[in-house]
Parts: sequence; C-alpha cells; structure tokens
Amino acid sequence: MTKHESTTLSAEDGRLRPLLGTLMMRARVPLIALFAIATLFFGWQASQLKPDASFEKMLPTLHPYILNFLERQDELKGLGNSVRIIVESRQGDIFTKEYQQLLQEITDEVFYVNGVDRSAMQSLWTPNTRWMEVTEEGFVGGAVIPDDYDGSERTLVKLRENVLKSGQIGRIVANDFKSTIIVAPLVEIDPNTGERLDYAKFSQDLETMVRNKYQSEKVSIRITGFAKLIGDLIDGATLVGLFFLVAFGITAVMLFLYSRCVWLTGAALLCSTVAVVWQMGLLKLMGLGLDPYSMLVPFLVFAVGVSHSVQIINRFGTLIYLEMPRIEAAKLTFIRLSKPGFVALLSDGVGFFTLRVIDIPVIQELALVAATGIAVLVLTNLLLLPLVLTFTGISSRCVSYRVEKENSNFRHWRILSGVAQRGPALSVLAVCTVLFAVGIYFGKFQKIGDLDPGAPELRPDSRYNQDNAFLTNNYSTSTDVFVVMASTDVQQCGSYEFISAVNYFQGVMETVPGVQSAMSLVDVSKLAIQGMNEGSPKWHETSRNRYILNNSLSSAPSTLRNTDCSMAPVILFLDDHKADTLDGVVQAVTEFAEQHNSDSLQFDLAAGNAGVEAATNIVIRNAQNKMLWWVYGVVIALCLINFRSLRITACIIIPLVLTSVLGQALMAALGIGVKVATLPVIALGVGIGVDYGIYIYSALQSHLAKGEGLQEAYFHALKSSGTAVAFTGLTLAVGVGTWIFSPIKFQADMGIMLTFMFFWNMIGALLFLPALAWLLTSSKKASD
Repeated sequence: MTKHESTTLSAEDGRLRPLLGTLMMRARVPLIALFAIATLFFGWQASQLKPDASFEKMLPTLHPYILNFLERQDELKGLGNSVRIIVESRQGDIFTKEYQQLLQEITDEVFYVNGVDRSAMQSLWTPNTRWMEVTEEGFVGGAVIPDDYDGSERTLVKLRENVLKSGQIGRIVANDFKSTIIVAPLVEIDPNTGERLDYAKFSQDLETMVRNKYQSEKVSIRITGFAKLIGDLIDGATLVGLFFLVAFGITAVMLFLYSRCVWLTGAALLCSTVAVVWQMGLLKLMGLGLDPYSMLVPFLVFAVGVSHSVQIINRFGTLIYLEMPRIEAAKLTFIRLSKPGFVALLSDGVGFFTLRVIDIPVIQELALVAATGIAVLVLTNLLLLPLVLTFTGISSRCVSYRVEKENSNFRHWRILSGVAQRGPALSVLAVCTVLFAVGIYFGKFQKIGDLDPGAPELRPDSRYNQDNAFLTNNYSTSTDVFVVMASTDVQQCGSYEFISAVNYFQGVMETVPGVQSAMSLVDVSKLAIQGMNEGSPKWHETSRNRYILNNSLSSAPSTLRNTDCSMAPVILFLDDHKADTLDGVVQAVTEFAEQHNSDSLQFDLAAGNAGVEAATNIVIRNAQNKMLWWVYGVVIALCLINFRSLRITACIIIPLVLTSVLGQALMAALGIGVKVATLPVIALGVGIGVDYGIYIYSALQSHLAKGEGLQEAYFHALKSSGTAVAFTGLTLAVGVGTWIFSPIKFQADMGIMLTFMFFWNMIGALLFLPALAWLLTSSKKASD
C-alpha cells in the first residue's frame, strides 16, 4: 500500500460521501455539542427506566390455544398466573397450635400483598377450602378450619379430621402432613394504579412480607410461580450488570493492546457506550422497559458498536501513520467505511427486526429494542466516532507501533492469504462441507421448548428450583398444570352426555405418559354419588339420572365450572413441562377432540402454565425457520444491493449459514432447547456475523479493482481489515464467554451460543470466505 493509494479518493467513493464528509468536518464542533446534549437527555431518560415484565407478554396472543384461554380467563381463576407459597414445618407436622397460628398470619399477610386476586386465594384458612362427608342425616360439611377453633387439642384433632375429608391432601396439604400451600392467583393490572403489575415489586413484597418475616428455625417458606421466577430474574439484573462491566473491562484492555493508544481506545469505548445510553433513553421515551429476556441486548449493541469502531480506528490510525492530518484522516475514514458500515448495520438492524414475525410480545419487544440500538449505532459510530477522532488524534506511542507494524512482513497474514489458492482452498471447502453435513445431521435432534424440569432460566441448584423440586416431591399435584376447556350448551354441564364424555376424556388423559393426575367436575360428582349411597365404592361412578347428577354437583366449587354451566375445565397435572411431555399431551388431546367434538361438545386447548408453554412451543417451532428465511432474505438483499454480485453475496452468506447450522447442532449437543430466551440468539448471530464478511470483502474488492491477483488482494485486505475482524471476533468471544459462569442459566446459555457464533463467524470470514472466492472466481473464469 502506498501513500497515494491510501490517501486519495477513487471513483468507488462516489460523490455523496465526500460531500457529507466535508460538511461534517466543517461543522464538527456544533455536531459534537449536539451529540453531547442528546447524550445527557437520553441519559436522564435512561435513569428513569424500570424493569418491565408481564405474564401476558409471554403469551403468543394470536395462537388458538391462547385465544381460547383469554376468552375464558375470568372463568378460569387460579388456573392462570399464580404463585404458591409453601409453609413447611421443620419440627413436627402441621397440626400444632403454633403452626396453624403462623399459617393464619401468613395467609392474612398474603391476602394484603398488592397484586393478589383475593377472591380466588386459597389456603387452609380461607373459607373456600371445605370438607364434606355423608352421615345418616345426609351430607354435612363446612370450612376445614372448625368454627370453634381455638388451638386446643380437641380442635386440632377436628382439624385433622376435616383435612382428611377435604380431598386436599396432595393438593394444598403435603402427603407427609409437614407443609401446606397458600395459592395466590394474580391480577395482571394493578388495582391501585391501573397499570401493569410490577413483578419486581411483587416479588420483593413476598420476600419482605412473607419469607424474611416468617421464616425461622421452625418454619421454612418456599415460593414458586411465574411472578416469583421473573422477580428472581430481575433481581439477577445486578449480576447481568456485573458481567457487563467485566466484559467492558476485557474489551477495554484488549482494545488497548490492539491499538496501543489510550485515545483510540477511549474514543471507541465512548461512542459504543453512548449508543447504549441513547438506546436505553429511547426505550423510556417509547414507553417500554427492559424485561429479563432483553436485559442482555444493551451489551450486544455495545459489542456491535465495538466491532465497527475497531474498523474505524484501525483505518484512522493507518492514515495518521501515512502522515495525513487528523481532520483529513477522519474525513477519509468516514468516506471509505461509511458505506460498508451502513450496509452492515442495516443488515444487523433489519435482521433483528425480523424477530417480530414471531407472535410472542416479549420477543417482538426484544426485536424492537435490538433494532433501536443498531439504528443508534449508525449515528454514534459512523458519524460521532470520526468527529471525536479529529480532537483526540493518536498518541506518539501508537504511531511508533504503527511504524513497527507496517515495517513488519505480516508473515501470519501472508500464510493465511494462501487460502485463496487452489490447494488450501479445496482443503478448507472439503472441511466446511463435512461440517455442513455434521451440523445438519445433529441439528435434527434439536428440541423446541424446555428440556429440564423446574425453571430452565435458572440453575438447578437455585433457590427457586429447589423450592419447585420440594413441591413436586411432596405433593401429588405438580406446578405444571395443563387445562383443557370442555364446553357445551348453556346449563348443560350437568347433563349425563357431558359428564360421561368428560369422564371418558379424563380417563384417557390419565393414561398419557407424563400426566400425573387429572381433576374435573366429574370427581366431585362421583364422590357425591358415592356418599349418597352409604359410601360404597361401587357407586363411585357417574349416573344417567339427571336429578342425581344435579344433586351431586350442587356443592361443586366455582373453579370447576363457569357461572352459566357451559364450560368445565379438565385440569391435568403433569410430571414436568419438558418439550416431549407437552408434545405428547397436546397430541393426545388433539386426537381425542378430533374424534369426539360435536356441535354440543368441544374439548378446547389450552390454559394453565403448561398449556401456555405448549402454545409457545408450537409458535416457536412454526416461526423458527420463517424467522431464519426472513433474516437471510434481508441480509442477501442488502448484500446484493451493495455489491451487485451473486458471487460476492454467496461468499458472505454461505459462511453465515454454516455458523447457523453448527449453532443448531451445538444447541442439540448441549441440551439447550429453542425457546423464548434462546431463539433470538440465532438471529443475533447472523446479524452480527455479516459485519465481518462485508468489511473483508469490501477491502478485497477494492484491491481486486486495482488489478491485483486474488491472493495478493486478499493479503492486503487482511492487512487493512483482517486484523480488525480477528481482534473483534476474539475480544467479543472472550467478553461474552464470561457469561457462562452466570448463575442465571439462560444468560449462561446465551454466553455459550454467542461465544461460539462470534468466534466461528470470524473463522468463516477469514478462511471460508476466501476459499469460496477462489472457487467462484475459478468457475467464472472457466465459464468465460
């Protein structure tokens, strides 16, 4: 590279960019002042940003299952979003005066926690927990807590008898009688403020008002449920921030080692950080917040910013070494890199935005958050950074390092440029072909949804998962509830035709692998009919007599039928919410419904947390390939517009496809399912990886245009852009690699996937791209 070639404009620079560059440099002081004012404003907005989470945001709202659930949400109280508070006695059982007094106090405390649906709350101390038995005088029953309860031995014995008659053993009373559950359904809209329920505050209220207040050496408090899970994830935001700082520090150190200049390092970090501040401020202005699944996006924006900044400071440093004045160097840097940089950022932003094709609000918001951050980078990194460099320049130490670097023989790049020759190129292509085959084969084993019990977003040894495991091990009904809505005509839920159909359906479902037990209106009817016949087990069955059926259902709880008796939920308690379990249940229910649904009887899916997750898995399964087609379609279109060549586009895109294929195989091998937390990583990996290919081929193309051979042109492209690409890939891989040690498992999973994608995209750009360029160039010459 000569001074003349480096410091003069060429025809490919066009007319618009030199004009913009000139105007920018003339107005650099007011522009920087404007950027500073905007940063202060957005920083003030960002300081008011709050964590945001919602149960409804996790729902694929247009899926038929969720439409059915939302239509009947008011009739399914307690079967949607709720928390379970387990009060465990560490000394003895629950039938002591001290335990019951404490349980009553905790029940009252939970009753007044903001966000609890008090009308549907249930514990031993709520009036909706009742017992029933048949005597010589007929049915008798009442609240489980005796009316004359005073904590005496007599009333405690009576309480034990009532519990045994209540049918609540294994449901809200543990099988070993050492703990009980307080079930607290939640309202999505805060009744006091009219705004969406603040899950972070709700979770904190449970900690301060219940766990911290009542847990002792004698009593242990355990809490499960979606709201508590989200609360724990939001609490882990401080750890996310800590890992962000660690990654920031690693990036800063490696950036300094790369540039050997405090000014270049500071300018690159400053502009990338400004982008994050602007992004956070814009989210506040748009009325959005950061939910647990999008908290990692700001770092990804920072990472993309660093990726582009490295290219800019590398080019600026080279021009300063060639004795060009700072302002001219910054101007030429803008002219040369603004086009490939804009195309790469546009590919990133539009690629991220395609996540909105997935009908899950939390993913759609994540797409908007990521696309907003990428849009900001166009201003902060392509415009602001060159302006900042006109003031900072570079240190004398950096100039000396550049002299030493330029005078070296770049032996490693000379060796690597050999990939653009026949022998090495064929070897690389053969290896990549094998990797394609391996990736496609193992990618077939990739699963949709959760692959582990408990909350897969957290580590198995987290407090939440330990609490969930305790509930599963000590109760007959699990926390994984799948609800099928059996519907009929108004006032017909007590007819024999309906009851017998539900009874048959329930029996079939109890034989499905993964179904622990089932409960419906039929169970109440059978128990009542058995009781009316002296408790004989022979009568534990449905009756064809309408009057007997009506009488047997007269005391059925409101949670097992709606007010006009046109719908009765069939509640399936599952062993877990693993993808295979949910798929089996959905298939069994669907097949049954296809065979037995009629004008007067329908079995509709699905409610309950497991029903919602089943619908989510279906949406993700259907949208995964659609999203990839959109991402690649957009990236291909932009590459074609920029380079106007199918061959060049193929050289950039094929390595990205290999990364996607190997990424899916890696997820299958590591047992990482495709779900809300991990699906965006696939799109993010493609969006970020395209930057490498665009920068390298832009440099390669400029040297080919000067008449250089492919190997020599690639050698010069490596000198100008390859070093920056290699540095960026390694730095970002190391930075996100620290996430692997996060106690938040989905952050660790994202860390593994992003580390792999950052690194492998770099390898693909440096090795696979030039080999493809040789292949396609050779084929072009042969066809000519």
